[in-house]
Amino acid sequence: MAETNPSAAQLMDAAHDAAARAYAPYSKFRVGAALLFDDGSVVTGCNVENMSYGLTSCAERNALFRAVSEHGAERKIVAVAVTNLNGLPSPPCGACRQVLSEFVTPEAMITFLGDDGVVTLPFREVFPFRFHLDAN
Repeated sequence: MAETNPSAAQLMDAAHDAAARAYAPYSKFRVGAALLFDDGSVVTGCNVENMSYGLTSCAERNALFRAVSEHGAERKIVAVAVTNLNGLPSPPCGACRQVLSEFVTPEAMITFLGDDGVVTLPFREVFPFRFHLDAN
């Protein structure tokens, strides 16, 4: 029986579960992310705050760094889901978009809470311009 990739709703559920583990004692804004890779694996992460807000690490980057440290950097992300326990809009921040840009496929779909509910867009629309050093 062939494996099927999780749906956007299933990724959002995984992100929600990760958000429940977030460390956010200062902002109380608990965020979770789930990354679907081209091999069908899913890696999650949550935000981890620090009393010096600049040292806080977002859920998306934590999930990505976990994936790279556990599996290497060769796999590509085909979908991302981001949610929070506050029910507020939470697209990936600019720093997360830039970091994700090195690992997503061009057609990767990004699902997140928007102003009017759940939004799913191709990564290129979420982050149309990225910093890069190559000619591609």
